[in-house]
Amino acid sequence: MATRRSRSVGRPGKSRDVAHRLDRSLTARRQTPSRAQVLLIYLFLAAITWLVFGQTLRHDFVNFDDHVYVYDNPLVKGGLTINGIVGAFTHPHARNWHPLTTISHMLDCQLYGLNAGGHHFTNLALHTIAVLLLFRVLRVATGALWPSAFVAAVFAIHPLHVESVAWVSERKDVLSAVLFMLTLAAYVRYARAPSPGRYSIVAMIFALGLMSKPMLVTIPFVLLLLDYWPLRRFDKGTQVTGRGIASWLNQRPRYQQLFLEKIPLLVLSGLSCLVTIWAEDQATGSLEQLPFTWRLNNALVTYIQYLRQTFWPARLAVFYPHPNNALSIWQVALATTFLLAISAMAILLRKKRPYAFTGWFWYVGMLVPVIGIVQIGEQGHADRYTYLPHIGLLLLIVWTAADFATAWRFRREHRWLVATATIAILSYGAVVQTSFWKNSEALWNHTLSVTSNNDFAHNNLGFLYLRRGELDKAISHFGTALKIRSGNIQMRYNLGTALVHMNLANALARKGRAEEAIVHYEEAIKLRPDYGDAYYNFGSVLFQQGWIDDAIGQWQKALAIQPNDAAAHTSLGNAFLQKGWPDKAIAHYQKALEIDPGEANACNNMAWVLATSSDPSIRNGTRAVSLATQAIEISGGKDATCFRTLAASYGECGKFTDAMAAAEKGREIAISRGDSHLVRTLERDIALYRADTPLHQGTLH
Repeated sequence: MATRRSRSVGRPGKSRDVAHRLDRSLTARRQTPSRAQVLLIYLFLAAITWLVFGQTLRHDFVNFDDHVYVYDNPLVKGGLTINGIVGAFTHPHARNWHPLTTISHMLDCQLYGLNAGGHHFTNLALHTIAVLLLFRVLRVATGALWPSAFVAAVFAIHPLHVESVAWVSERKDVLSAVLFMLTLAAYVRYARAPSPGRYSIVAMIFALGLMSKPMLVTIPFVLLLLDYWPLRRFDKGTQVTGRGIASWLNQRPRYQQLFLEKIPLLVLSGLSCLVTIWAEDQATGSLEQLPFTWRLNNALVTYIQYLRQTFWPARLAVFYPHPNNALSIWQVALATTFLLAISAMAILLRKKRPYAFTGWFWYVGMLVPVIGIVQIGEQGHADRYTYLPHIGLLLLIVWTAADFATAWRFRREHRWLVATATIAILSYGAVVQTSFWKNSEALWNHTLSVTSNNDFAHNNLGFLYLRRGELDKAISHFGTALKIRSGNIQMRYNLGTALVHMNLANALARKGRAEEAIVHYEEAIKLRPDYGDAYYNFGSVLFQQGWIDDAIGQWQKALAIQPNDAAAHTSLGNAFLQKGWPDKAIAHYQKALEIDPGEANACNNMAWVLATSSDPSIRNGTRAVSLATQAIEISGGKDATCFRTLAASYGECGKFTDAMAAAEKGREIAISRGDSHLVRTLERDIALYRADTPLHQGTLH
């Protein structure tokens, strides 16, 4: 009996023979498909991708990270510049180090400016390329034409992937996906004929992928899974051409060869992890971690949640609140049991159905960096995290279905009917889900409709209404957000709660309810004493109330935390000018302009002081004209006060004709905007210039 059980090393046993036969059944048509057939599949994949996501070309930016990544980021808005490229590599961006992603946003701004449609076009183009590359990689690696095409089609239009494509800020997803597919393609080529040159190409593309999104650190693990299936390198080993290390590697057992050849890639992954940790350390207002058991429980349940959403992608949202400690024991136990059962089954069937092993552990392994064991952000889970891990799950599902269809002898027409219906249903769901991304209001209203107790959505919707000037709606949503957050006593939530307090205070201040606003500013500072923006906004309200000394104190605290805050330097300059200290005011205006040459208020106010100060030793008409002209350029020539400053600057230079022309231009703008007070002020200024008299007063206008 013992003899019958023994097998020589390297010979496939009966179960492995079965696996080979099953592989051949899937690739029974392994004969080379016609070029026309392959081309039609490529065209079909591109067509359904654009059919679903083409609507995004008419979509706007949203007020969730898009401001950080694009439209409020001076480095990115400036387009593709040498300084910008250097900054992308030397500084973190949105709490991450992904210089290629940052540069791609810069390139978009160079090409399209802040036209959101252009930015969406790039996302869609990259997603389309990733879809086509996925089909090619799978077809070449497995030899199975139609299963590969179906996996690529589902990847192209699954509703869970809408977030990665329709959200400009998720450029890192689609860009990293292209580089991920190229890495796999290069690796398949290397695996067929290993050589140092081909390996170098794999490593180079992998490094580029890490510079687009650090989540790709799991690629070495995925490549090992591909070695098992479909490349079957564990069966046949590998022979690397070359001398030295290559020769030494060829002498190792086959499993050691496969692990050892991944070491350089693992080193790149380790370096990426270190840089990611550095980028997080550089970020201000980092979140405290939730208790480990909360994070672990949520991670286990999230694996099953993503699995459920794969088959039933309904009620999807851009933000799902973290359950904290609300998960019941039975939910966690059931999820754990389910995960262990599927994992055990994948291991037990690894010889008979090796694609199940590769597919399942691809899904589980690629999710590890974002599953929530190390929590980033306040979300419980996120659709975008499934973008690349999903491919493993799709491999498992599609190849299993194809096996059973062959074993049960399903007719080809029935297979086509099921495949067509699946793609049609998923496409419809993705079209509907994508429509919610057309603007911020639609996005957050939908999020509130499919989630409960979502303070994050209420805050962002309130912020949208605040920027629109719909103050009552803003106050209502901020108030609701605070009520929801009042139950979260974890320190981790202090930053978010402080943000809501500050937003509510801003809305109350604009509504004219300054005393209520001050209460919320104080609460925000109490929660986060290192919250520079709260000090800055608090100072602004105090300044408007005429409490100049108190405002100066708050702005100085803001600058102690954020010394490179140009707006705070400008505001402090305004306060010092009100106190009658023009020298101090000029020093802060100058500092603001050093930090941000596009700070229009600093530019205009400094010009005003230099043109109108009652102290002759401070006045400098020539420099005032230069600064006022710069302020007009920054403001787009639409700010009447900038033209008043330019007129005063010309008056200080004795150019009264130019002064009258500039003042008249400002008057026209003021008339068009219905600002009667400014119109009368400019008319008085013009009368002075007609009398060849400069305007000297020294205070801000």
